[in-house]
Amino acid sequence: MAWFWLIVGGLFEVGFTTSLRFVDGFRNLPWTLAFLASVAISMGLLELASRSIPMGTAYAVWGGIGAVGTVIVGILWFGEPAATIRILLIFAIVAAIAGLKLTA
Repeated sequence: MAWFWLIVGGLFEVGFTTSLRFVDGFRNLPWTLAFLASVAISMGLLELASRSIPMGTAYAVWGGIGAVGTVIVGILWFGEPAATIRILLIFAIVAAIAGLKLTA
């Protein structure tokens, strides 16, 4: 169950990085609240998962999910470049996450 919570926490990390794009110096209240809620949930789930998963592994996987998810959101919704090298590097992060899961 810890891995499930870690993955969900990583997805909430994508939520807080995406929300951060719209907070406008924390003056945009709805996006600021979304950011704060996402951070709290994400960190809480990381803490919960790290009770069973080694902290270094949990943090690396959580961060990797957030990084990959944020890049994908940037490409799909914000028109960021989808160059071949970026896609290959995303696959490298996913492979590293899978490797950490297999060795944990």
